Amino acid sequence: MTSLPIQELIGRELGTRVCSYDERDAILYALAVGAHAEDISLVYEKQLTVLPTYPLALGLWAVWATAELGAYDVNTTLHVGQQLTVHRGLESAGSIKTSARVDHVWDKGSAALVDIVVTSDVFDAVYTIFVPGGGGFGGERGSSATAAPETEPTLTTSFTTRADQAALYRLTGDRHPVHIDPAAAAASGFNRPILHGLCTLGCAALTAARALDVDPASLKELTARISAPVFPGDQVTLDLWSAPDSTLFRATDSADKAVLSGSLTFG
Repeated sequence: MTSLPIQELIGRELGTRVCSYDERDAILYALAVGAHAEDISLVYEKQLTVLPTYPLALGLWAVWATAELGAYDVNTTLHVGQQLTVHRGLESAGSIKTSARVDHVWDKGSAALVDIVVTSDVFDAVYTIFVPGGGGFGGERGSSATAAPETEPTLTTSFTTRADQAALYRLTGDRHPVHIDPAAAAASGFNRPILHGLCTLGCAALTAARALDVDPASLKELTARISAPVFPGDQVTLDLWSAPDSTLFRATDSADKAVLSGSLTFG
């Protein structure tokens, strides 16, 4: 494949795709992000509610389609940011027509950040992908990530990932080898396979809803920076700050290193 200069990705249309799913897919996703048997509306097809973060798994096709344009090797990239706007709830099974484009490529010097936008009548999403070695082309640097509040959190909770969670989450569609192959993980600088950023984010959103005593299906918007990996089996501490229109959050690992931060809006 001919190598494409990464800056030429800006504005590229990626086409459309109809993303179909059934009850089994929705239940598998819920289990993969920490739902339990007692979360009956999330795991029982008779009265199934689909988690609002599930569309992020459906829209991931656009990330792979961008890599296929030849500007970088998808196997060396990392998912470092996510936005989601939910327009309406998902049926227990169905099809969603999605369209996608590369919105921007940010020049971070030694690396690049690629923003990939997926739109539909059900959800809109922005996937931010870190491309090592992709920067230095003289493009816009973009803004820095917003820091978490310095005040004490409104409440603190936690969740513990399972040792097999990355292997399970792969079945939702993200087959990046860094999450299963020790050699691929080592090539990316990790001593073992890491958990998917979207899996950590799904766990955080579900855990936050439980802590706030709100319906997890009422999630309307989220933004997240994925700043460090979580390893399967890790415990994650989740700090939450109540804000006028949203809940700010920061997730840290057992070494108190920030792994995830952003905001959640339930409505």
